[in-house]
Amino acid sequence: MALQTLNPRHVVTPLPRRHAARPHVLHHLPPPRRRLEGVARPRAVAVAVNEARRRWPPAEEGGEEGKETDLATLGNLCVDVVLSVPQLPPAPRDEREAYMERLAASPPDQKFWEAGGNCNLAFAAARLGLRCSTLGHVGEEIYGKFLLDVLEEEGISVIGMLDNSDSSACRNAYETLLCWVLVDPFQRHGFCSRADFSDDPAFSWIRKLPAETKTAIHRSKILFCNGYAFDELFPDVISSAIDCAIDAGTAVFFDPGPRGKSLLRGSLDEQRALEHSLRLSDVLLLTSDEAESQTNIRNPIQAGQELLKRGIRTKWVVIKMGSKGSIMVTKSAVSSAPSFKIDVVDTVGCGDSFTAAIAFGFLHNLPAVSTLTLANAVGAATATGCGAGRNVAHLDKVLQLLRESNINEEDTPWSELIEASSLCSEVSVLSRAAVNGFSDRLVHVPTCNVVSNLLSMFEAVSERSAVQA
Repeated sequence: MALQTLNPRHVVTPLPRRHAARPHVLHHLPPPRRRLEGVARPRAVAVAVNEARRRWPPAEEGGEEGKETDLATLGNLCVDVVLSVPQLPPAPRDEREAYMERLAASPPDQKFWEAGGNCNLAFAAARLGLRCSTLGHVGEEIYGKFLLDVLEEEGISVIGMLDNSDSSACRNAYETLLCWVLVDPFQRHGFCSRADFSDDPAFSWIRKLPAETKTAIHRSKILFCNGYAFDELFPDVISSAIDCAIDAGTAVFFDPGPRGKSLLRGSLDEQRALEHSLRLSDVLLLTSDEAESQTNIRNPIQAGQELLKRGIRTKWVVIKMGSKGSIMVTKSAVSSAPSFKIDVVDTVGCGDSFTAAIAFGFLHNLPAVSTLTLANAVGAATATGCGAGRNVAHLDKVLQLLRESNINEEDTPWSELIEASSLCSEVSVLSRAAVNGFSDRLVHVPTCNVVSNLLSMFEAVSERSAVQA
């Protein structure tokens, strides 16, 4: 599972001892939680989000009529429970499962809970002013209520994916997915959830894409899916969601994540669905290691070009390079932006925050270097805090990093960009100053120009929000 929200300062918490009652399934979420308009939110959050949304013009991509949602996430809704423990779970599978059952015997204090999984992406995107919805499973028990409440506070709608064909069976099996994030005294991390101990997806009772989910996809401009969806849904359900998006003119973003490598060696259905996702997505997002695992090509730019070549609909391949920044590969160009120099506190949730800004750039037709610069800033802003969930980047911190423009230009792989980009006519790189002598194809994009344009988009929103709040 995608596990978020690590806080090494948590105190040691004893293991619970009582069993909680089995919850009932939530067939339909209450209407107020499924709509962005009219949602009760803290005033400061509501003003900031609504001001941002009013400012942004409609996206210019085709097929936008009736699409009131900017970004919908598929699956991977969970509650992270972050605990300090005397020792990490044992390695054998049966012992790990018993360990997790002891943890789950009764709920730990709510101060150890945080929204996890795709909630991180939705939070970060909403704070950039995008209208977001989450398509997934939330139970009626205390964890489900917590998850719904925190999503509602951020103005994010929730659409349940209950398949009513066998609702009685669902009622007995359904509960909100928990991800246990464990920290030992040496600050080593361990993770477990019930999805780790089943050969079937966590929500195996969903055999087809529910009608309500299809409607939500049709009304969204972007559908985001990552490899962790395979822990919850059958591969053919994931493929049908992608097909639904394509039929509706909804752009597909796919991030295979760490699960991508195991999916390559998975069942035939998993392999087919992975290939389907990689080839039919409009935007692919991978780390350099993940790109290598999918292509057997170590050079991230060449790996991106290979993924682009394999794709049927692929427009962007975005490679996350950690401290080196990020790279975008398109059919006509390669673009790069260095990372921001910051004091890193916690990298959990940085990738999700990064993706939120890529979605923003895609919807608003920003230049590639501007999109990468914004994404690096949003990811860096999250890294300066502790944990993910509601702790992901706020707009004011993003704007601060952009104003400072303290980029890590020394680690930009100039020669690698040139040598690996033989298939592209142009290589664009964010740079504080012109650098001569590399290649006529290298285009230096001044940092001051990029930052000025980005700040002009956001600062007025931030200032008005602060006044009205």
